[in-house]
Amino acid sequence: MNADRRTRYEAALDAAHQAGQFALGYFDQGVAVEWKADQSPVTLADRGAEQLLRNFLLGKFPGDGFLGEEFGDTPGDSGFRWIVDPIDGTRSFVRGVPIWATMIGLEYKGELIAGVVYLPALNFVYRALRGDGAYRDNRQIHVSTVASLQQAHIYYSSISWFTKAGHDKQFLDLVKRTERQRGFGDFYGFVMVAQGSGEIMVEHGVHAWDLGALVPIVEEAGGKLTAWDGKLDIEKPDVLASNGILHEQALTIIRGETQG
Repeated sequence: MNADRRTRYEAALDAAHQAGQFALGYFDQGVAVEWKADQSPVTLADRGAEQLLRNFLLGKFPGDGFLGEEFGDTPGDSGFRWIVDPIDGTRSFVRGVPIWATMIGLEYKGELIAGVVYLPALNFVYRALRGDGAYRDNRQIHVSTVASLQQAHIYYSSISWFTKAGHDKQFLDLVKRTERQRGFGDFYGFVMVAQGSGEIMVEHGVHAWDLGALVPIVEEAGGKLTAWDGKLDIEKPDVLASNGILHEQALTIIRGETQG
């Protein structure tokens, strides 16, 4: 295994734990909430956790680039770039819902090579390094082998995102073909797919920091993650993750290309 990648992966695990524990100190404590221009919430926990991640990771690897939700992009010259979301699921965080995570993705020359998703309130870590498999804590995880939409479980964040995108009818067409539907939003639906608890996670309104850590985990677990055009692009606002088997079928329906 490449030493530079392994060293950074191990540093990401340490950094995620430190930042997640910092954020946990504010969780369910009535922390003040501000609203950004896009009407997404932010707290002292978000900003403080991201600053901790920046200081920790760039302190160890000063030549690396860094993209974070709260403080933007810092270019680097090493070929490596960190893509972080200090608290993915801030809306859950501020309402006392324990499904939120500190997420760190690692990119090398445009390829996402490692991901760490730490759930402080639930004490789980999902992680993956290219070629090493995907894990929840120390247990290797893998996507399901369900091959029929009629037996599939589908996850999503909020129907309102599909309404805003003009795809609410297509979304409802997709979900009505599945066995069960669950509103496990943000990162959680993706890791549920990765560990085989469901088959599809579909979302709209995402950013690079929402996906950077998740791509390696889903793919190393044997799944597939793309934008709705079928290509992997974390800069696009739409995304679908699956067990791979149902991917093309689900994409066809969410795009509104089937009437059957």
